[in-house]
Amino acid sequence: MAVSDIEIRDDRAAGRLEGVTAGEVVGRIEYFVLEAPARALVPVHTIVEPAHEGQGIAGSLARELYGIARREGVTVAPLCPYVVKWAERHPDEAPAADPELLRAAKEWLVAHPGLF
Repeated sequence: MAVSDIEIRDDRAAGRLEGVTAGEVVGRIEYFVLEAPARALVPVHTIVEPAHEGQGIAGSLARELYGIARREGVTVAPLCPYVVKWAERHPDEAPAADPELLRAAKEWLVAHPGLF
């Protein structure tokens, strides 16, 4: 299976960016939308089903998350270790988040422990 066979869909209500092939969700980024101090998409976990690892799905999901943020005019404040590393490798596609925004995202996550 090629990464081009993956359909990526944003389930904003559920806080998931999903990679789908043949009707099956094979990977996802779980995220939330931070409203203050600025609006941001905050990825928390990246998960790829074991049978689909090593096929570029996680990278495609990270790229699309930054694409969504760019189209919406918001920032990505990554807390997910995978997305942090992906952003470091792709600075042209993944602008660094303001440290204050990252701090606010971490505080939000601590205040909502049951969600992720």
